[in-house]
Amino acid sequence: MATISRADLKKLRKRRARLKKKKMSCQFTAGGSVPRPVYVDYKDLKTLRTLIDREGRILPRRRTGTSALFQRAVRDAVLRARFIGLLPFVAEE
Repeated sequence: MATISRADLKKLRKRRARLKKKKMSCQFTAGGSVPRPVYVDYKDLKTLRTLIDREGRILPRRRTGTSALFQRAVRDAVLRARFIGLLPFVAEE
């Protein structure tokens, strides 16, 4: 009878957790419809802070669940907020 080591068991659990992870939906599309024009408010810092990590980098789509259309708008909003001074360019040490 073969025994499974702790490391192998940990790998199996990680793989299962990854498979079970449900895909998040885009928080900007309400009910699946895309509002026109596509706009993310650069003054809404609460939303923008959820879309950047601690170092100040914009999180990828696969992590946040944002659609491609809105990911581009998020990028523009974050850049605009950084330029104005609402968000930092880099993390504070």
